[in-house]
Amino acid sequence: MGYTAAETRYDTMQYHRTGKSGLLLPVLSLGFWHNFGTRDNYDNMKQMCFTAFDNGITHFDLANNYGPEYGSAETNLGKILKEEFSAYRDELIISTKAGFDMWPGPYGDHGSRKYLIASLDQSLKRMGLEYVDIFYHHRMDPDTPLEETMLALDQIVRSGKALYVGLSNYDGETMTRACAILKELKCPFVINQNSYNIFNRTIEENGLKRAAVREGKGIISFSPLAQGMLTDKYLHGIPEDSRIRRDGRFLHATDLTEERLAQIRALNDMALARGQSLAQMALSWILKDGEVTSVLIGASRPAQILDNLKIIGAPGFTNEELQKIDEICGVKRA
Repeated sequence: MGYTAAETRYDTMQYHRTGKSGLLLPVLSLGFWHNFGTRDNYDNMKQMCFTAFDNGITHFDLANNYGPEYGSAETNLGKILKEEFSAYRDELIISTKAGFDMWPGPYGDHGSRKYLIASLDQSLKRMGLEYVDIFYHHRMDPDTPLEETMLALDQIVRSGKALYVGLSNYDGETMTRACAILKELKCPFVINQNSYNIFNRTIEENGLKRAAVREGKGIISFSPLAQGMLTDKYLHGIPEDSRIRRDGRFLHATDLTEERLAQIRALNDMALARGQSLAQMALSWILKDGEVTSVLIGASRPAQILDNLKIIGAPGFTNEELQKIDEICGVKRA
């Protein structure tokens, strides 16, 4: 595999404390949402895992329904762990989630005790693990009492099937209520996973970012590059090998309006002036204020991971740069 010695593997990576917990996460984590399913190349998956781990990316993030097909990302990781990483389990943080649709019928979706516990049992079998390091409820469920969902997460930790719990796609008010329940249970809730990038400021608008800081909880950002819009991929049209052409579930050609393309070009010019690619500047922006613990990167090949790693040690942003980014995106600060 060409792994570096343990004493050098972590030399260049930076690790952030997850809120006020004892858990450290790398500033970049590897997400399995895309490119680890049944349609993808297994050898390429392995090489991406090797590249990430060799460079100190110790956190691999999954969910029960990542694929496609549902469950296939966990199955593929399970095979990689068994064949290549069995000696390194204690150097890895493995996270998974349940909350979106996973299997037919009334018990394979949302936030019930029945669904969460059954789903994690299935996930552990697919990955060949006795426990995950972090288990998330994947989305808010207004039809299930919040107490039921939080008590299920607490039981999962007490059963030894997860070390920590997290919440994903929650807003600030609901996260705060959930946090109070988990605090009373003394359940180690440590992190929130939400979409956050230069184009998507939802966690600033719905109170999640502010509440997480107030409660001493970590934040990990997914979709940091806005499904590829915050890269140089679409500066000159839509390439045939792009996600829009290959998948089209999460980013559509109609998303690339003339206004959006003008913003992308202006941000790209800013990045070049900083000595970064647009993707690198977008990743750096998420980490700008020390309130985000880690950024989940998606990759389709090892070279992209290596390119993203170049943000470590990059210069911070001046107030003028931050203001210009907001102006380009039409964000008005109070």
